[in-house]
Amino acid sequence: MNSRIQICMGSSCFARGNSKNLQVIMQYLKDHNLDVKIELSGLRCCNQCAKGPNMTIDGVEYHNVDAGTLVDILDKTFKE
Repeated sequence: MNSRIQICMGSSCFARGNSKNLQVIMQYLKDHNLDVKIELSGLRCCNQCAKGPNMTIDGVEYHNVDAGTLVDILDKTFKE
């Protein structure tokens, strides 16, 4: 089963941390050999700017994501 990560790239989320979060995700996927198994895509805006930075993993929404909590979320979701 392939998974999907969607990260908001709207100006608010991007400025509030998703620019760094994107780099963290890409490195995490590469380091764990998941870059061919997981689809990573950007969204223009999730319309939840006040809760940002926002992202969705397999339909589950995550808000106020910073680099520290992001690694925990990725570990919880993708570690076998």
